[in-house]
Amino acid sequence: MSPVRLPDPEQLAERIRRGERAAVASGLNLLDNKLDEARQGAARLLAALAGEHGLSAGHLIGITGPPGAGKSSLLAAMIRKWRQSERTVGVLAVDPSSRPEAGGGALLGDRIRIKNTAHDEGLFIRSLANRSQLGGVASEVWPMSWLMLACFDIVVIETVGVGQTEIDIAEIGDTVCYVAQPASGDTIQYLKSGIIEIPDIFAVNKADLGAPARKTAGELTRASSRQDRRADWDYPVCLVSANDHSGIQPLLAHVDRHRRFLIDGGLFDELRARHQRAWVVRLLKDEFGTFGLGLLGGAAGVDAWLQARPSNQFAGYVQLRKHILSKFLSANHQSSLTTKEHVNEQAIV
Repeated sequence: MSPVRLPDPEQLAERIRRGERAAVASGLNLLDNKLDEARQGAARLLAALAGEHGLSAGHLIGITGPPGAGKSSLLAAMIRKWRQSERTVGVLAVDPSSRPEAGGGALLGDRIRIKNTAHDEGLFIRSLANRSQLGGVASEVWPMSWLMLACFDIVVIETVGVGQTEIDIAEIGDTVCYVAQPASGDTIQYLKSGIIEIPDIFAVNKADLGAPARKTAGELTRASSRQDRRADWDYPVCLVSANDHSGIQPLLAHVDRHRRFLIDGGLFDELRARHQRAWVVRLLKDEFGTFGLGLLGGAAGVDAWLQARPSNQFAGYVQLRKHILSKFLSANHQSSLTTKEHVNEQAIV
């Protein structure tokens, strides 16, 4: 069986920057490939994309919230508004993983979850399994979102919707929007779990329900005002309805306003860079555990190493991963030599 031929990373980067949908799909597949050759190609691809756009392209938006809140319906309404204003949109829809014996893929990956024109060249939707990650976001989302920022004005990550465990989105999105469901009784749980500290914007969906939606909006407003968060951002609570499309435009205005707030305050690039470093730490810890991370000086050591080399954090991840593997191999080799010496000593005796 002949090996699968991988695409040329630099040529692929050029096509992705032009917004070719087939190239975007090919790039995402490369990033999802775990073979060593593919990892090297992925690092070159992201280096080529970062060289053109740096860390300041596009707007990366996380949409999270409990199941049944209507995240996908609301996102579809948001996409329609963005496309009407001729802004291109890429979506990573993170779905629950199927059982391992069934392949571990996305349960909803085979059906269209966000209803839009299938032939719209300005819209790209990729469904991705969360690989049973408790934080609600699969590790592959980090490099994939970076790739998509190279060619789309808006990149949205819609998380799996498992309630209190959706914390990873806070370490990837420029702007995080929490979609709440009226009369769900979850506000106290939000406070207990710390989820209330994650979003930059709250959207109470199903505003057409009337009083229950207004009550939930009031609870969220009071709860968010009690949090010790950034004093110069107001954490708006928006009443919206994906059903009758009310409140969508004001919600998008707050999303744009938050990006301007980050840029005007000199926070945007540092936020992106901090998120990139956090994900490198997470990937290394997921693969090698605390011991492996300790070989690099722990999370603090990795963070400091990456801060000194900010140009391409994914390439940094590949380099650090090789370093850990070399240390493991060296340790195993030393252990093997020690064992052989012990056997020889026993033979002499």
